[in-house]
Amino acid sequence: MIRKFLFAISILALTACGGESNPEVLNEDVDVVVTEPEMTVYGDSTVTANGALEPKDFLAQMDGKDSLKVKLRATIKETCQKKGCWMTLDMENGEEMRVRFKDYGFFVPKEGVNGKKVIIDGYAFPDTISVADLRHLAEDGGKSESEIAAINEPEVGVNFEATGVIIEN
Repeated sequence: MIRKFLFAISILALTACGGESNPEVLNEDVDVVVTEPEMTVYGDSTVTANGALEPKDFLAQMDGKDSLKVKLRATIKETCQKKGCWMTLDMENGEEMRVRFKDYGFFVPKEGVNGKKVIIDGYAFPDTISVADLRHLAEDGGKSESEIAAINEPEVGVNFEATGVIIEN
Protein backbone atom coordinates (compact mmCIF):
# COMPACT_ATOMS: atom_id res chain seq x y z
CA MET A 1 0.00 0.00 0.00
CA ILE A 2 2.78 2.45 0.91
CA ARG A 3 4.55 1.63 -2.38
CA LYS A 4 1.42 2.49 -4.37
CA PHE A 5 1.06 5.73 -2.43
CA LEU A 6 4.73 6.72 -3.01
CA PHE A 7 4.41 5.80 -6.70
CA ALA A 8 1.30 8.01 -7.06
CA ILE A 9 3.05 10.92 -5.29
CA SER A 10 6.09 10.50 -7.57
CA ILE A 11 3.90 10.59 -10.69
CA LEU A 12 2.07 13.71 -9.45
CA ALA A 13 5.37 15.46 -8.68
CA LEU A 14 6.78 14.69 -12.11
CA THR A 15 3.68 15.88 -13.97
CA ALA A 16 3.43 19.02 -11.85
CA CYS A 17 6.97 20.01 -12.85
CA GLY A 18 6.28 19.41 -16.56
CA GLY A 19 4.67 22.78 -17.34
CA GLU A 20 4.81 24.40 -20.76
CA SER A 21 8.19 24.47 -22.41
CA ASN A 22 9.87 27.71 -23.42
CA PRO A 23 9.49 28.85 -27.03
CA GLU A 24 12.18 27.67 -29.40
CA VAL A 25 15.02 30.17 -29.32
CA LEU A 26 16.99 30.37 -32.54
CA ASN A 27 19.69 32.60 -31.08
CA GLU A 28 21.16 31.85 -27.66
CA ASP A 29 22.05 35.53 -27.18
CA VAL A 30 18.38 36.57 -27.34
CA ASP A 31 16.92 37.74 -24.05
CA VAL A 32 13.20 37.05 -24.16
CA VAL A 33 11.49 39.06 -21.46
CA VAL A 34 7.83 38.20 -22.06
CA THR A 35 6.22 35.71 -24.42
CA GLU A 36 2.49 35.72 -25.05
CA PRO A 37 0.55 34.08 -27.88
CA GLU A 38 0.36 37.36 -29.82
CA MET A 39 3.81 38.84 -29.11
CA THR A 40 7.30 38.45 -27.73
CA VAL A 41 8.97 41.33 -25.86
CA TYR A 42 12.72 41.95 -25.83
CA GLY A 43 14.55 44.53 -23.74
CA ASP A 44 12.37 46.77 -21.57
CA SER A 45 9.51 44.55 -20.40
CA THR A 46 7.23 47.56 -19.81
CA VAL A 47 7.00 48.43 -23.50
CA THR A 48 3.46 48.19 -24.92
CA ALA A 49 1.91 48.64 -28.35
CA ASN A 50 -0.21 51.59 -27.17
CA GLY A 51 0.45 54.78 -29.11
CA ALA A 52 2.76 53.24 -31.71
CA LEU A 53 2.98 55.31 -34.90
CA GLU A 54 2.87 53.98 -38.44
CA PRO A 55 5.95 54.81 -40.60
CA LYS A 56 4.40 57.76 -42.51
CA ASP A 57 3.24 59.43 -39.27
CA PHE A 58 6.62 58.78 -37.67
CA LEU A 59 8.50 60.31 -40.61
CA ALA A 60 6.27 63.41 -40.49
CA GLN A 61 6.96 63.84 -36.76
CA MET A 62 10.69 63.25 -37.22
CA ASP A 63 11.04 65.85 -39.99
CA GLY A 64 13.48 68.59 -38.93
CA LYS A 65 14.19 67.17 -35.46
CA ASP A 66 17.56 66.21 -33.95
CA SER A 67 15.97 63.31 -32.07
CA LEU A 68 12.56 62.01 -31.16
CA LYS A 69 11.40 59.74 -28.32
CA VAL A 70 8.85 57.59 -30.08
CA LYS A 71 7.14 54.25 -30.44
CA LEU A 72 6.88 52.89 -33.98
CA ARG A 73 5.13 49.91 -35.62
CA ALA A 74 6.71 48.68 -38.85
CA THR A 75 7.79 45.52 -40.69
CA ILE A 76 11.16 43.87 -40.15
CA LYS A 77 13.17 43.64 -43.39
CA GLU A 78 16.41 42.12 -42.13
CA THR A 79 18.21 41.16 -38.92
CA CYS A 80 21.88 40.74 -38.05
CA GLN A 81 22.86 37.16 -38.87
CA LYS A 82 25.76 37.10 -36.41
CA LYS A 83 23.99 37.88 -33.11
CA GLY A 84 20.65 39.58 -33.79
CA CYS A 85 22.19 42.88 -32.62
CA TRP A 86 20.42 45.08 -35.20
CA MET A 87 17.52 45.02 -37.63
CA THR A 88 16.23 47.12 -40.49
CA LEU A 89 12.61 48.18 -40.85
CA ASP A 90 10.58 48.89 -43.98
CA MET A 91 9.55 52.55 -43.80
CA GLU A 92 6.95 52.06 -46.59
CA ASN A 93 8.44 54.87 -48.71
CA GLY A 94 11.14 52.83 -50.44
CA GLU A 95 13.52 53.51 -47.54
CA GLU A 96 14.55 51.44 -44.57
CA MET A 97 15.63 52.41 -41.08
CA ARG A 98 18.35 50.72 -39.05
CA VAL A 99 17.54 49.82 -35.44
CA ARG A 100 20.15 49.03 -32.80
CA PHE A 101 19.50 48.06 -29.21
CA LYS A 102 20.46 50.27 -26.28
CA ASP A 103 23.93 49.41 -24.97
CA TYR A 104 23.69 46.05 -26.80
CA GLY A 105 21.66 45.04 -23.76
CA PHE A 106 19.44 42.65 -25.71
CA PHE A 107 19.17 41.04 -29.12
CA VAL A 108 16.39 39.72 -31.35
CA PRO A 109 16.22 36.34 -33.11
CA LYS A 110 18.43 35.99 -36.18
CA GLU A 111 15.89 33.90 -38.06
CA GLY A 112 12.16 33.66 -38.44
CA VAL A 113 11.32 37.33 -37.87
CA ASN A 114 11.84 38.96 -41.27
CA GLY A 115 8.46 40.14 -42.58
CA LYS A 116 6.90 40.25 -39.11
CA LYS A 117 5.41 43.36 -37.57
CA VAL A 118 7.43 44.92 -34.77
CA ILE A 119 6.88 47.72 -32.29
CA ILE A 120 10.01 49.53 -31.17
CA ASP A 121 10.27 52.04 -28.35
CA GLY A 122 13.22 54.38 -28.01
CA TYR A 123 14.91 57.30 -29.75
CA ALA A 124 15.11 58.12 -33.45
CA PHE A 125 17.84 60.41 -34.74
CA PRO A 126 19.40 61.46 -38.04
CA ASP A 127 22.79 59.84 -38.53
CA THR A 128 25.49 59.14 -41.09
CA ILE A 129 26.93 55.63 -41.18
CA SER A 130 30.47 55.41 -42.56
CA VAL A 131 31.47 53.10 -45.41
CA ALA A 132 33.52 50.98 -42.99
CA ASP A 133 30.53 50.58 -40.65
CA LEU A 134 28.18 49.82 -43.55
CA ARG A 135 30.54 47.12 -44.78
CA HIS A 136 30.71 45.66 -41.27
CA LEU A 137 26.90 45.67 -41.05
CA ALA A 138 26.63 44.06 -44.50
CA GLU A 139 29.03 41.32 -43.38
CA ASP A 140 26.93 40.75 -40.23
CA GLY A 141 23.86 40.64 -42.47
CA GLY A 142 25.32 37.75 -44.44
CA LYS A 143 25.98 39.69 -47.67
CA SER A 144 28.41 38.35 -50.27
CA GLU A 145 31.94 39.72 -50.69
CA SER A 146 30.94 41.43 -53.95
CA GLU A 147 27.94 43.11 -52.28
CA ILE A 148 30.18 44.30 -49.44
CA ALA A 149 32.84 45.61 -51.85
CA ALA A 150 30.16 47.55 -53.78
CA ILE A 151 29.48 49.73 -50.71
CA ASN A 152 31.42 52.94 -51.39
CA GLU A 153 29.32 55.79 -49.98
CA PRO A 154 28.22 56.61 -46.44
CA GLU A 155 24.53 56.27 -45.65
CA VAL A 156 22.61 59.29 -44.40
CA GLY A 157 19.24 58.66 -42.81
CA VAL A 158 17.21 58.18 -39.67
CA ASN A 159 18.45 55.54 -37.24
CA PHE A 160 16.88 54.22 -34.06
CA GLU A 161 18.12 53.13 -30.64
CA ALA A 162 15.50 50.84 -29.13
CA THR A 163 15.03 50.28 -25.42
CA GLY A 164 12.25 47.75 -25.95
CA VAL A 165 10.97 45.67 -28.86
CA ILE A 166 7.74 43.76 -29.37
CA ILE A 167 7.68 41.25 -32.20
CA GLU A 168 4.19 40.20 -33.15
CA ASN A 169 3.89 36.42 -33.51
